[in-house]
Amino acid sequence: MIPIKLIEETAEKLMDKAAIEIPEDYLDGLKTTASVEDGDLSSFVLQAMLENYEAAKEDRRAMCGDTGCPRWYVKMGNEARIEGGPVALEAALRRATAQATHDIPLRPNRVHPLWRTDHDNNVGIGAPEIEYGFEPDGEWVDLIAVHKGGLFGTDYRMLFPSDGIAGIKRFFLDSLVAFGKRGLACQPAIIGIGLGGSKDACMVLGKRAACLRTVGSRNSDPRIAALEDEFKELGNSIGMGAMGFVGKSMVVDCNIEVGYCHTGGMQMSVHAFCLSSRRAVARLHADGRVEFRTDPDWFTDYQRRETVEWNPPQNQSKSA
Repeated sequence: MIPIKLIEETAEKLMDKAAIEIPEDYLDGLKTTASVEDGDLSSFVLQAMLENYEAAKEDRRAMCGDTGCPRWYVKMGNEARIEGGPVALEAALRRATAQATHDIPLRPNRVHPLWRTDHDNNVGIGAPEIEYGFEPDGEWVDLIAVHKGGLFGTDYRMLFPSDGIAGIKRFFLDSLVAFGKRGLACQPAIIGIGLGGSKDACMVLGKRAACLRTVGSRNSDPRIAALEDEFKELGNSIGMGAMGFVGKSMVVDCNIEVGYCHTGGMQMSVHAFCLSSRRAVARLHADGRVEFRTDPDWFTDYQRRETVEWNPPQNQSKSA
């Protein structure tokens, strides 16, 4: 059984890591982007970002003044047992969020939508968000802390089967141009695309594609993987660079996730992760071990299964 105190202590460490330490996959992607950028202002911004990341890590300060909206993704092995159960788990994550807001500190961004009530700790009704996933085996729990910008950088459109790939590209480009011209996202960023599902599922898919996939990972469907490569190149061809200035560094990577949808529709969502790509992961084991990493490893073969029953492939491998 995993002690609730261990969960809370680990969660506080993850909040700190997510706010301060850039994941290596994103940092490498950003350096690659900076090496090919030739726009004057975009190049200046990229260089300033890289310097800021080093300073933030050295000084142990949040890398961005707007630390977004902290959220949690929790994945459990099927045999995992938690002291106090799921209610205790959620309480521990809420306590860790409030404590980290004070200690790091994080900007307390969460308020009531109508009364603007602010508890000064990023905790309230439905905040922080906690989403769950499960895997067939194991006695472990993965905690994934993500600090996602909470205002813009997201769009949705109901497409139709007849729109096809061309329609998907059109909405993708419409979204990126709007993000850049109207200041709706901080570029460059990992772009997540959700295709299919119901409207709410489509939005979840797109956000998870942006936040829970590493730079350079590819969808296990080779046809979707080819689209990811094409969309990354397409996104960097529109003449926009860092923070919407002229350049060619809009997209660090593009990730696409799909879900089965109604036969008459083709839902699509587009999400830009923050230019800081703030995420951190830890696996807690029943014997008390804690392993920190930066790859959420969320989209396994099990998460993408299509069949009624789960039949693991003989040579099962990580997808992304």
